[in-house]
Amino acid sequence: MSEKNNEPKKVSLQELMKQKLASKKQQNANHNTGVNAVKDMTKKNQISKKPNNQRKRMGV
Repeated sequence: MSEKNNEPKKVSLQELMKQKLASKKQQNANHNTGVNAVKDMTKKNQISKKPNNQRKRMGV
């Protein structure tokens, strides 16, 4: 009988996704919110952006 208690509880995919979404929302609520989050995101994008080499390739 103790073997049944050791087995993990079966959870439907829908329940699992709801739990995952709730945990993501919780993490985002704890992290930056609103305008600050957008500013941080644009900074990261600008840092990792590659330069445009089109002029160099075209010989202009």
